[in-house]
Amino acid sequence: MDKVISAADGGPRGSGRPRPFRAGRTLLTLACALAWQAPVRAQTLDNDYWISAMAFFPKVDTDVRVAAENQQIPSTDIDFENDLKLDNDEILPSITAGARFGKVIVGADFYKLKRTGATALERDIVFDNVTYPVNAEVESGFDSDIYRLTVGYAFVQNDNLELGAALGAHVTRFDLSIMGEGSVGGESASSELRRRKVLAPLPTLGVFATWKIAPKVEFNGRVDYLSLNIDDYDGRLVNVQAGLNYLATKNIAVGVVYRYVDYRLGVDKDRWNGRVRYKLYGPALVLQASF
Repeated sequence: MDKVISAADGGPRGSGRPRPFRAGRTLLTLACALAWQAPVRAQTLDNDYWISAMAFFPKVDTDVRVAAENQQIPSTDIDFENDLKLDNDEILPSITAGARFGKVIVGADFYKLKRTGATALERDIVFDNVTYPVNAEVESGFDSDIYRLTVGYAFVQNDNLELGAALGAHVTRFDLSIMGEGSVGGESASSELRRRKVLAPLPTLGVFATWKIAPKVEFNGRVDYLSLNIDDYDGRLVNVQAGLNYLATKNIAVGVVYRYVDYRLGVDKDRWNGRVRYKLYGPALVLQASF
């Protein structure tokens, strides 16, 4: 006759499952519950140092006006993407690093964009006292190196959330050029190259947040803004960034980010004056290490 399992034998009457099976199931259920209820910290909240590499896929919009000293002919507002056919779909590399010292958070960014173009002009343009006529074959370039440094303080800081405000500097080096058949002061056309460089430092005020929304998923975002006049520069900057990171291992995360940068700079110097409006926005892929 088959033996009936009793409570004394390790299970209730009528149960066809041995005690080890039920115990294992109970432990698995408990482990799953603890995994979601325990205060598992997000990657950058759990570590004090981090560095990330980013591949940024921005749309770019660049408008420029440059006038030379004592220029008689008004300069043209030039759309570098439409008028000069610069590519507005580029992969932009970016490096970000940060460190936490208690409630003080220091961060730094660097990203670079280098573009060139060649086209036959569809209208007359005047750039730095040179008139490039319609149908002229011109080559152009627009390079920018952008550096950002911030020092922030976390007003809220716990296992799952960090909120704070930051002071920073957003420094951009612009290098723009046009070369082609052009004329100066009505003289006969010849090959003319005009190139201008400017280094524009702008301070910023910002807010930032890091939020663990799941055991291995972290939201991070920041907004930087400032509008003011500094010496020969009249500038306005809006920098917005939001992203999600997934913790693949203890020290490595992968993620996606959306970044929007709107940079307007007016220049009033003896050698030249003008305006640069530089807008880039789009998604990015991120690989981040922290320790």
